[in-house]
Amino acid sequence: MMLGALLNNHKKLFWWLHLGGWAFWGIFVKYLYTTQVTNEEIPGYHVYVAVITVIGAVITFALRFAYRWILGKPFWAQAMTFLAGSAGGAYLWMQSRSFIFQRYVQDEKEFGEWVEKMGAAAEIYESVAYFSTFTSAWTVIAVWSALYFGIKYHRVFQEVSESALKSAAMAHEAQLKMLRYQLNPHFLFNTLNAISTLVLEQDTELANRMVTKLSRFLRFSLDNDPMQKVSLDEELEAIGLYLGIEKVRFEERLRLEEDIETGARKALIPSLLLQPLVENAIKYGIARSEDGGTLKISARVFGGELLLELSDDGPGCDLEDGNICGGGGVGLRNTRERLQELYGKHHGFRLSHTDPHGLTINIRIPYET
Repeated sequence: MMLGALLNNHKKLFWWLHLGGWAFWGIFVKYLYTTQVTNEEIPGYHVYVAVITVIGAVITFALRFAYRWILGKPFWAQAMTFLAGSAGGAYLWMQSRSFIFQRYVQDEKEFGEWVEKMGAAAEIYESVAYFSTFTSAWTVIAVWSALYFGIKYHRVFQEVSESALKSAAMAHEAQLKMLRYQLNPHFLFNTLNAISTLVLEQDTELANRMVTKLSRFLRFSLDNDPMQKVSLDEELEAIGLYLGIEKVRFEERLRLEEDIETGARKALIPSLLLQPLVENAIKYGIARSEDGGTLKISARVFGGELLLELSDDGPGCDLEDGNICGGGGVGLRNTRERLQELYGKHHGFRLSHTDPHGLTINIRIPYET
């Protein structure tokens, strides 16, 4: 929990890494390593290491402002700033270290005797030591700079990735909402015309019942979040409202049969998934039959999946490779696209002929409760 909070607080994270990194260098890389190699305790050496560690932390902290300013500029400008900053910081740090070491740590008398003893070789040794010290200082500053740029670029990459994911999620949600709100205007027109006819015939009781059912159905379809799922029981309740409206037009010509397993009733499915299929079956199947027809809805759970079947005994249609010839209705395309958006490859949608005539739709989706 604390680590998550620290990672989300960029200012605190910088100070933890900055101070922790320099403390690690001072204690383990410089002091303990040097004392182990020389196998001797230099008087005041721990104070010297502490002071140059603080100076290094101050120099790199100052470099931070230059690096923050150059971020977002062309890559060549960032590369030049990285090289110049690392070299300049290393030179300044090396000069500070040399001054403090020679002034407060090194024994001048012993050093003078050593120079006199070494003669011309002392100058060569000093040059090598100077280069070695600069290389060491530059390596430390360059590593700090590389880590700073690396962490910054990692954060930028994360922000871009998060933004892309949010954009994709928003597009996905917009697509689902569009598909979910594509109510067939023919249904509304037919319903309103039927209500108008009942009013003209002064059958106010039936007209009122039809308006109430239409109101309840529209409220269900608009109130339910298209990104949320409902239980199959709730979906069947909505279909009951829809069929109650259609029965005013078809009366006894429209019949419904349900074969729902107990376990399947609590399964979660996308809201109003079956309604456009029922509407499609009525429009292209039962409405075209003089005697009407029967609509059957079945559901069962098998192998961790919910299996739905919707069939009618209308005149049927021609199928080619499991698709309706000529493209089919909006309801079928709508349902296919919604299932693809929600489940990807983890679903099935198949059309087949009903025996002896009619159309059967089989849907397979993961079983959720």
